[in-house]
Amino acid sequence: MSIQPTIISEQEQRSVLGICVLAAFADGNQNDTERARIQGILNGFSHDQADLTSIYQDVLGGKFSLDQMVARLLNPSARALAYEMAVGICNADGSLNDSERQFLGDLRQSLQLDASSTESHQQQTEALVTQSIPVAVPPAIGGPSDAELDRQILNAAILNGALEIMPHTIATMAIIPLQMRLVYNIGKQYGYELGRGHITEFLTTVGIGLTSQVFEGYARQLVGGLTRSIAGRFLGGLASQATGSAVSFATTYALGQVAKSYYASGRTLTTAQLKDTFASMLQDARSMQGRYSGQIQEQARRVNVADLLPLVKGS
Repeated sequence: MSIQPTIISEQEQRSVLGICVLAAFADGNQNDTERARIQGILNGFSHDQADLTSIYQDVLGGKFSLDQMVARLLNPSARALAYEMAVGICNADGSLNDSERQFLGDLRQSLQLDASSTESHQQQTEALVTQSIPVAVPPAIGGPSDAELDRQILNAAILNGALEIMPHTIATMAIIPLQMRLVYNIGKQYGYELGRGHITEFLTTVGIGLTSQVFEGYARQLVGGLTRSIAGRFLGGLASQATGSAVSFATTYALGQVAKSYYASGRTLTTAQLKDTFASMLQDARSMQGRYSGQIQEQARRVNVADLLPLVKGS
């Protein structure tokens, strides 16, 4: 279901996208990650998509200024949406520099948003994006138990499925850090010390790319969750919450099973084998997700957004 024009009009959508373009260039350079996130946000608005190329041209050519964009955001939900998406764009590469912080500060003032609430969102977003991989599980003596690893993987899949149906953007942004923690913990139990670079490469290799799950999930939750919290009802995005939950459950489960196979083999699986194993496990996870829908719903009711940061840290 697309965002309804009565809530976020086409004119406001264009302004939000223009602000995202400015956010991407706030540090003087737009990278592929930021570009992909803007495309994901565009995809989340409607089936009758705006011409993103013309928006880029108008913004970068000076024909569409920040003041003009802000003036066209006529309701509070559109203004809040523009700010939260800009925060996501500026954090897309994993860090905020002084230029991006200045841009977000100026944007907040232009949008006339409450400083305390926007600062809290910005700090939470930055903390999740820059989260270090925790040392949460010691290596198992004699090798880990298959049953225990399967339990950990299933619990992680249920949790990430639950985060997708929570009405908070910060919840969706925790999914990838938690998937990274899962891979770290599995490797640790097989005796491997894994760095962030290795884990990121592992996720990308098996098929969980930053231009797919992260951006689609971010746009789906941001477009659906923020406007839902403000307008008090579902407005949709890239897909329904149920679809997003199923995707997060399945990808997390498949990722954990592939990591278990990989580190159990002594990291001898080839790239092709990793991809094939992930694809096979993804099909299995999709077929089993329905059996755990009740647990996913219950988890969503129990998880507090304030608990997500320590959850990611493993404390």
